[in-house]
Amino acid sequence: MNPIKLSPKKLLHSKWTAVNPIKKQKHFMIVDVEFDENNIVIHCEIQAIMSKQNSSINWRDLKDDKQWLQGWQ
Repeated sequence: MNPIKLSPKKLLHSKWTAVNPIKKQKHFMIVDVEFDENNIVIHCEIQAIMSKQNSSINWRDLKDDKQWLQGWQ
């Protein structure tokens, strides 16, 4: 695993490609990020570009290049 350097403050509207398609979807965008009073991410929501389906994700999973690639590949 090559960890991606990723700042929680730059998550919103970032684009991602699933290494293994999820429900036949490959391209996603972060559409919601919520922080607590200490600026810790408490919620992150990702949206499939084609189907517009939203789902919650652990933002730290995006750092795993075996699961996610930054940008649309």
